[in-house]
Amino acid sequence: MKRIHLILCCLFMIAAAATTFAQGSGETLISNATILTASHGKIENGSILIRGGKIVAVGKAAEVKAGPGAKVIDATGMFVTPGFVDSHSHTALDSVNEGSLSVTAMVRMTDVVDDTDINIYRQLAGGMTTIHPLHGSANSIGGQNVVLKLKWGRSAEELILADAPRTIKFALGENPKRSNFNAPGAQRRFPATRMGVEETIREAFTQGREYIQKWDAYEAAKKLGDNPMPPKKDLKLEAIADVLKGKMDIHSHCYRADEILMLMRLCEEFGIRVHTLQHVLEGYKVAPEIAKHGASASILPDWWGYKMEAYDAIPFNAAVMTRHGVVVSIHSDSNEHARRFYQEAGKMMKYGDLTEEEALRLITLNPAIQLRLDKRIGSIDVGKDADLVLFNGHPFSVYSRPEVTMIEGEVFFDRKKDLEMRDKIAKEKKELIEREKKLPGAVQPTQPAQMIIPTLTEDDLDGHFHDGKAIRKP
Repeated sequence: MKRIHLILCCLFMIAAAATTFAQGSGETLISNATILTASHGKIENGSILIRGGKIVAVGKAAEVKAGPGAKVIDATGMFVTPGFVDSHSHTALDSVNEGSLSVTAMVRMTDVVDDTDINIYRQLAGGMTTIHPLHGSANSIGGQNVVLKLKWGRSAEELILADAPRTIKFALGENPKRSNFNAPGAQRRFPATRMGVEETIREAFTQGREYIQKWDAYEAAKKLGDNPMPPKKDLKLEAIADVLKGKMDIHSHCYRADEILMLMRLCEEFGIRVHTLQHVLEGYKVAPEIAKHGASASILPDWWGYKMEAYDAIPFNAAVMTRHGVVVSIHSDSNEHARRFYQEAGKMMKYGDLTEEEALRLITLNPAIQLRLDKRIGSIDVGKDADLVLFNGHPFSVYSRPEVTMIEGEVFFDRKKDLEMRDKIAKEKKELIEREKKLPGAVQPTQPAQMIIPTLTEDDLDGHFHDGKAIRKP
């Protein structure tokens, strides 16, 4: 039966990949739709012209014309939004946490991208097109993150946005001080307190600054004609040095207002800033200070109470910070949550009276800004990637669903073709099972196979869900 499962998995990947079609240099026209641009309002009865994977025209249907031979998608009665951007994901990673040390800045998520993760396809079905898979939160300073386009059926190299700005994961609070993860009899890892987390980061910054000074002195001596011994290469300190030089953006897991202030002040001490605060459940308490520092905020919209430091969250968090000038996004941190991104954004119109476009920006343009990719993705504007989602109704309605998801002009999810594919796979599965039964030596099952319940591993430290079941977030 294992062989059947493997074959079925391969068949699904091939079938799903077959739903895509390459546009190449040809044109595609999406016509007669209601377009929610996320940058310059709503366009009723509008059209979008795509060429070479880019948006080349957007406006009223009468104003946007395609050339002969263009593929035309009649979107009458449909809504089109930018592809959704998740600024905090753990999808498509073979591993999440390197929890052995307090500082693991040398590890890279780009080395563990899993292009076979079925959640890629499931999130495409929810309109997701770009994700930011982060290292976990087991460390005060974790690993380097990666940005992916969800091109299901492609290789890991084709998913990775190699030219995306570099980011690194930091974490504060219960997770890095290991409040809930001390195995009986095992020696505790430093830090064990919140003040220890602060000192761990300060020490790493100090070591990084000294590392820069050593290499600067080496390069200066070479220019004077000397032949000095180069300093020892250290990949961890190379990463910290790039943070201090502004070459790598800090994305930090955090909850409590006091720790948010601590990290911002610590970074200012070293002449840098926190680029994006992740989760930031108590951001509403210190919104003016966050805005003054220049950080953005990537939040959980209405999750709290799953551990002590998450008790003071409120659903008005996004609106309060937005009104103080903070660039706010919603993130998933969950494979399940990521499939219904548009509904989470819609909640923010209720909790704080955000406008329709402000709410849409929480999952499109604002996370693109946080990833420094807003020149390329996040809104429906001329010159940007044709990452688009076609809905059968308004995206904030619980009765609406994505029908088509496009990345750079290619269709990577088509609901109609998906339904056809399910029937085909069910038929193939039945045929394979019957064929397997007839093989020489085949064991005929006498009772249903027993379900194997996987156990929670350290890779799940930063997840809210495990195998579809809610767990207490450490």
